[in-house]
Amino acid sequence: MLTRRKFVGVLAAGLSEAVLAQRAWPTATPPGVVWLNVNEYPEGPPQASIAAMMKVLSESNRYHYGEFASFSAALAASVNLEAGNILVGSGSSEVLHCAVEAFVGPTRPFITGWPSYEAGPELTAAKGYPVVKIPLTSDHASDVKRLAGEATRTGGGLIYVCNPNNPTSSITRAEEIRWLAENLPPETYLLVDEAYIHFTEPPEAERAAGLVRSGKRVMVLRTFSKLYGMAGLRVGFVAAPADLILRMKPFRNNVISIVGVRAALAALEMGPDLIRERRAMIARTRADLTQWCRMKKLKYIEPHANFMMIDTGRNVRELGTALVGKGVVPGRPFPPYDTMLRITIGAGGEMAKFKTALGELLSI
Repeated sequence: MLTRRKFVGVLAAGLSEAVLAQRAWPTATPPGVVWLNVNEYPEGPPQASIAAMMKVLSESNRYHYGEFASFSAALAASVNLEAGNILVGSGSSEVLHCAVEAFVGPTRPFITGWPSYEAGPELTAAKGYPVVKIPLTSDHASDVKRLAGEATRTGGGLIYVCNPNNPTSSITRAEEIRWLAENLPPETYLLVDEAYIHFTEPPEAERAAGLVRSGKRVMVLRTFSKLYGMAGLRVGFVAAPADLILRMKPFRNNVISIVGVRAALAALEMGPDLIRERRAMIARTRADLTQWCRMKKLKYIEPHANFMMIDTGRNVRELGTALVGKGVVPGRPFPPYDTMLRITIGAGGEMAKFKTALGELLSI
């Protein structure tokens, strides 16, 4: 039975990224603050999406239910699947929660590499179900052999792999993801979170939709919050075999905003050129930051997304508070990486301000 206390816990679990990002540092920030804390894309939605949103605003008094079937078909086409393989949600977080509801239970744990994105483990724990956290490998990848071994030991469950991983910006290689999909123990399902996949170069990281096409017990999360610059619009989806979609569907709240639908459709219509251009922009700025770190003799985890972790050698909570005082808001602390600072790759001017502030605080 879901008690009042457990219900409050479930609500809290759904707020992990947004709420913790705001609470990690003092709420008072100086004018002109640079926000490098939640891995947003610095330029916002493409102009075609903005135009589409403006056009539909006067029609937003209607529910537009009739448009959602074609939206699912467009999302499916973007990953070479069918509409029945798609479940749309409010960002990828809602459909992640649907997966937890459908595939995790008192004897079916949520199994994940750690540290990683917290929303799944927190919701699972709030419901009173077991969570198993397996340390990342020495190169900060998911240890797929140990993940599978734990599922075998417990008799099934949901294995979660964030790829690229948040907060480390590291990847689990394509061959490792494929091995895991092909060696899932009975009653075990694989959920691959590809919120940041657009920032990687093929074939570095597995595009898990191919595993869905081959009929594996695999679900893949995608979102328009990151590379597409639509974090505030909350548009995401999960792709999976049709029978798994049907198991998750009852736990979805409702349809998303028609404004978000039109924005996402306009972005999809721009095709792969938009992804290449935006990925290249982030890659250039990221390369500049890694070069600066090497010059300043700061260690870091090799990044594959629009953020990176820098080893500052300092207590990151104290350092983060000091950075806020200088007008730069970094990512929150991620224990056990107590000296590592997660920084979103922002625009050129934003990164210049960050480097100046960090350099002053570290006297480098």
